[in-house]
Amino acid sequence: MQSKPALHLYEYSIIRLVPDIERGEAINVGLAMMCKRRRWLRVDIDLPHDIAARLRPLCNLDDVAAQLAALKATAEGSADTPLATLETHERFRWLTAVRSTCITTSRPHPGKTADLDATFDTLFDRLIRH
Repeated sequence: MQSKPALHLYEYSIIRLVPDIERGEAINVGLAMMCKRRRWLRVDIDLPHDIAARLRPLCNLDDVAAQLAALKATAEGSADTPLATLETHERFRWLTAVRSTCITTSRPHPGKTADLDATFDTLFDRLIRH
């Protein structure tokens, strides 16, 4: 009799670019996923420059890309900032905190999986890839 693989509780949040806060239009540009028990956090970004430029032609996408890269580095703990030294779940909470900026996140969504990386890849392809 085969035993079932252990399931890991995770949370994920979609990272969004809101080029013009007043218009409220958003583009899904990234995914953050965290498993507190495993101390696992993964973030990936896919900024569609063509779509963002059409929504807000004067938006400096190089600056946005740099902000997204810094956000990813901080979330993953590889940036040289005090936030990067926080525990995995604390960095995820910082990342998903409600804010009123051009880069924002959805509320966290829970799930269970036996393979965190495969689930992340599936969610990223379904929700973010352009």
